[in-house]
Amino acid sequence: MTPPPGGTPRRVSALRARLGAAACLLVAAGARSAAAQIPDSTTTPDTSWNPDSTRAPVAASSPSYRWQFDGAGLLYSEKGRAKVIEPQARITRLFPDGQTLSATLGLDVITGASPTGAIPTTTVQTTTTPSGNVQTATANEVPTHPFNDLREGLDLEWTKPFGGWLTPSLGTHFSREKDYRSVGGTAKLSVAMMRKLTTVTVGAGYNEDRVDPVGGTRAPLADGSVLLGTGANPKRVRSALAGVSRVLTRRWLFGVTGSRSTEHGYLTDPYKVISVLDTTGAPTSDVVTESRPTSRTRYDVLASSVYHLTQNILYASYRYYWDDWGVTSHTADARYRVELSNQSFFQPHIRYYFQTRANFFQFGLPQGAPLPEFATSDARLGDLRTITLGATYGFHPHAGPGEVTLRAEYLRQWGKGSGGDQDGGEFEGEGAPAASSGRIDFIPPESIGSIVVGYSIPF
Repeated sequence: MTPPPGGTPRRVSALRARLGAAACLLVAAGARSAAAQIPDSTTTPDTSWNPDSTRAPVAASSPSYRWQFDGAGLLYSEKGRAKVIEPQARITRLFPDGQTLSATLGLDVITGASPTGAIPTTTVQTTTTPSGNVQTATANEVPTHPFNDLREGLDLEWTKPFGGWLTPSLGTHFSREKDYRSVGGTAKLSVAMMRKLTTVTVGAGYNEDRVDPVGGTRAPLADGSVLLGTGANPKRVRSALAGVSRVLTRRWLFGVTGSRSTEHGYLTDPYKVISVLDTTGAPTSDVVTESRPTSRTRYDVLASSVYHLTQNILYASYRYYWDDWGVTSHTADARYRVELSNQSFFQPHIRYYFQTRANFFQFGLPQGAPLPEFATSDARLGDLRTITLGATYGFHPHAGPGEVTLRAEYLRQWGKGSGGDQDGGEFEGEGAPAASSGRIDFIPPESIGSIVVGYSIPF
């Protein structure tokens, strides 16, 4: 439930999130296939690998438990910007033959401010947004505009094992918010082989989205006064993944997964603008709407490992991502689960993220120069670095069957690009405003905090 780095957690494709999570879950599939090989299995009773969970799978054939409830609440805050409250609840029906059927209901309440895409200046800056609103930004601060939204989502998933070696899974979801609607489905098939020590998984999905900007869709790379239409814009996403996990020793699980997704349709952020630069390279009061390609192909490869020490567990993963927009990223993630007394645990977490800019990213457009085909100054498509530090504590209240988890994380994000005294070479490339007195961060460091409280109980 942690929003991704690089901006406000809006319009996260449920399809991509589910298939992305499935990549990590390959390790879990191997863990369940060889539960007898590894002591103290930490998998959960559904099809998800959750390193924050301490409870072993509920036996599907046991008459004691036929249902399971999982609830969680997220509090997310970007300093001076977006704030999110996200409650989520899942109910799962457990059948004697191992079949499960689950429904997840989520609600996101999002408020705060989001960067417009315009660059900060050393003076007070007044601009007109594409929707016609006048915004005033103080000197040396990134211009933002306020927003609020409510997102509702429903996910359904069915899983059924056959013969202990074949496990298909089907899912569907629906979500909507003020200016966005998403409907889609996923399918996944896991096959256990080699005495159930190796699991091969393939999956695919399709999303049919609609983008309906408030105030209508504006012409790209224009001042926002030209309205192209007031209807919804289509966006379609197709995704596929394939991977394998292997029990290497009685204590070590390892998995590798690759995925590919293609997006077609309206991919521009309708609320982002780009500063116009005068002949000296300084930003003027004018801005234009951004423009992005109508297609995008994404790839990623994820390697995941779980090692069970004498008592504690080490989770580690590395992900490499690239796309045809020129963005590449590296993500290293590590968690170390320390088992405490009374079936409780403490798990510190560290994550590092590195991203390069899109090939059409630039901070500003020179006034009077020919316009490029595509351009954006959205920091989420710029050079970014993120480090996350956090920890999870889990316990069973009153020695009962339920489990409570408390997770807190701090994320520090910063970008590459500054103006003013540029002798250090902080910024390179097109669209760099000319030097001026003082130093300005075009992508200033950002502090983000999140707290997640979860509760899970079979009944």
